Amino acid sequence: MSSDFDASDFVDTDLQSARKETVAYAKPAYKPEVVRPVSREEVTSKLSSIQNELAEISRLKEQREQELAQLAELQRRQQEYRTSREEALQNLTRGMGLLTEAEFKSRREAEQMNRTLIDFKAALEKVNALHEENWDKDHYDSELTRALTTLENSRMEWNSARQKFTVLDGNGSASPQEGGKAKNLSGDFLSQYSFGQLTKIGLAFLWPLIAVAAVFGLILIFKK
Repeated sequence: MSSDFDASDFVDTDLQSARKETVAYAKPAYKPEVVRPVSREEVTSKLSSIQNELAEISRLKEQREQELAQLAELQRRQQEYRTSREEALQNLTRGMGLLTEAEFKSRREAEQMNRTLIDFKAALEKVNALHEENWDKDHYDSELTRALTTLENSRMEWNSARQKFTVLDGNGSASPQEGGKAKNLSGDFLSQYSFGQLTKIGLAFLWPLIAVAAVFGLILIFKK
């Protein structure tokens, strides 16, 4: 037996040959890809497909725009409804308040006018009852005093009513508030006169009272 060791004795040359054949079969040789030109039919089909997609997109866009316009109109009408409703509530509520107040004032003014009419009728009856020819000659001074007092009271009644109702001055309004305005205007009118002129005007209005005082003075003198 030889003592020399040979590694090639343990190598299976047939197995190695089979493995090489298997690797060579599993990895085929690289072949470059051949680019085939696009045919006319393919271009036409692709173009038609893209045109159809664009047409569908345009149709959807138009549909969305219509929906958007409808929603915008609906939103506008809803806003108009809310605004109109709020405006109607404010106007009607305010109008009812103003008319209620005006009605109350009108009723109060009517009541004042009614009371004034009653006072006028009573004063008119008293003035119509004055007949100088029926006075007692023995009590002429007393009859004259009562007559002047009646006339002065009627004059005060008339002046008081004129301050309340300007219709009595021919202004065409019976509102007491406007009567107050007329009173202010009359005050401005009187401010145009001097003190002496105002004194004369005052004496013209007070002459009945002065006459009554003079009559009483004469009565007292004759009694003495």
